[in-house]
Amino acid sequence: MLIIQEVLVSDDVVKKQFMCNLSACKGACCWEGDYGAPLEKEELSILEDNYSKIKPYLTKDGIVQIEAKGLYNYFKGMDDFGTTLLDNGACAYMTKDTNGTAKCGMEAAYNDGVSDFKKPISCHLYPIRVNNDENSSFEAMNYDKWEICDAACKLGEEHQMPLYQFVKEAIIRKYGLDFYEELHAAAQHLKAD
Repeated sequence: MLIIQEVLVSDDVVKKQFMCNLSACKGACCWEGDYGAPLEKEELSILEDNYSKIKPYLTKDGIVQIEAKGLYNYFKGMDDFGTTLLDNGACAYMTKDTNGTAKCGMEAAYNDGVSDFKKPISCHLYPIRVNNDENSSFEAMNYDKWEICDAACKLGEEHQMPLYQFVKEAIIRKYGLDFYEELHAAAQHLKAD
C-alpha cells in the first residue's frame, strides 16, 4: 500500500498491467453490473448543467429513461449516486458504434466541444475505483478486478502497461499532475526493489 498526498493507493494500481481491449469486451463495463457509474457530488450539478448539450448524443431509449427516472439515481447498494440505467442494466448515457462497441454520449458531446463534462471520473478512472472513508480524511484507490476485463489484463501484460499509467489522464484530472508524478516515482521505486 502506498500513501500519496493522503490517498491510499493499493499495490495493484501500480503493479497490475492493464490496457482496455475494446475489440474483445466491446465496452461491457458500460452495460454490466448492478449500479450506474458512481458520480461525485460535484458531478451531479455538472451533469445537470450539461444535459441539454449531451442529450442529442444519446439514444432514444436513453433519453426516455433519463427523462422518466432523472439524470442520475441513488443506488442503495453502493450508498451513492450513479448514472441512470436502462431496464436491461445498461447505462442510459451509453451509445454504440457501428461495431457494437459501447461509447459514451457524454464523452461524444465533450469531444465535439459542446459540453465541458468529459464523463464521470469513475468511468475515466476505471478499473480503478476510489473509495472514501468518512471516518478519516483518506481516500483509497483500488483495482476493481472483474472477469470482463481479462482481455485488458492480457493486453496490458503484452504491452507492459501498468494500470496507473493506462489511466494517467484520469488520475491527473482527479488529483493533479503533482500527484501523478509522485505516484509514478513511487511506482518506479517499487519496481527497482
